[in-house]
Amino acid sequence: MKVKELMLKNKEFAILTENVVLKDAIDAMNDSKLGIACIVNSSNILTGLITDGDLRRTLLKNQKPLSSILLDYAVEHAIKNPVICKDDDDVRLAVSLMEKNKIWDLPVLNNSNELIGLLHLHNAIKVLINK
Repeated sequence: MKVKELMLKNKEFAILTENVVLKDAIDAMNDSKLGIACIVNSSNILTGLITDGDLRRTLLKNQKPLSSILLDYAVEHAIKNPVICKDDDDVRLAVSLMEKNKIWDLPVLNNSNELIGLLHLHNAIKVLINK
């Protein structure tokens, strides 16, 4: 089974532009109920992602007041070179990649490196178990 058959489509998870502040990123993540937001440029190329864990680490290491941190651009606290998968990758390979990197979600890119979806571990495991 291919990743594109299981991935969440772009409207089903948080996608932010590079000029979004951290407060708005948190709101978008909360609305999507996944602990992740992907950040893209104007060409829909993935430039980073931010997770609940990144937010926790930011709050713990940063000495600025919380109100100031929330006004930072989200991309400043994002993972700039995230682990990704391609839409034609096998789901088992993608799940192995998640396990190896201890992550729950993989941004899915097409052959033009545009963000086209997100593979969430729960969805993948549900299908693999039922096969």
